[in-house]
Amino acid sequence: MQQDLPQGPGETGESSQQLPPKQKNEVLEWLKAIAIALVLVVLIRWLLFKPFIVDGPSMKPNFHTGERVIVNEILYDIRSPKRGEVIVFHVPSEGRDFIKRVIGVAGDKVKVEGDVVTVNGEPVNETYIQGAIDDSHKNNALYNDKNFPNEKFTDGTVPEGHIFVMGDNRSDSTDSRMIGFVPLRDIVGRADLIFWPVKDIELINH
Repeated sequence: MQQDLPQGPGETGESSQQLPPKQKNEVLEWLKAIAIALVLVVLIRWLLFKPFIVDGPSMKPNFHTGERVIVNEILYDIRSPKRGEVIVFHVPSEGRDFIKRVIGVAGDKVKVEGDVVTVNGEPVNETYIQGAIDDSHKNNALYNDKNFPNEKFTDGTVPEGHIFVMGDNRSDSTDSRMIGFVPLRDIVGRADLIFWPVKDIELINH
């Protein structure tokens, strides 16, 4: 005949589900660490980098409507924009942000005549749109139909604290040829990465 064995002190016959105090402390520390990490990710995401959605054809063939890019918001707190960089900036008169390419910086003398862009008298090697320019020339057409200086802006010298920008789609872009030089204070940051759609993910070449 089977008999129940006597239970030792503290034994209840059922396994305890409670963690020892030391393990509880370790779990709490891990939860705190994860929470802090998440907060840091959110802060970095919103304070240092900002998403921007491309809207319109002005940066074709390199950027298209609906593409999402990551904008580096701290780079220009460290240094000034450089020629060839793609930037996002506020346009108060339009009530929205634009994405364009920096062509000239403070002190530069910019001239745009047809498909020839010169800065300080030197032609700019625009490899980022050369294919589109060549395709237009094959059809006996110019890629650009908006020159600078023009009737609205007669001085091509970029003033201190400003930059000159143009869209890559030269004949279909509202840029410094129409809105004038862009104040540095209106710049949001540099576009560094296309992250959506997935098939278009790539670092932006400046």
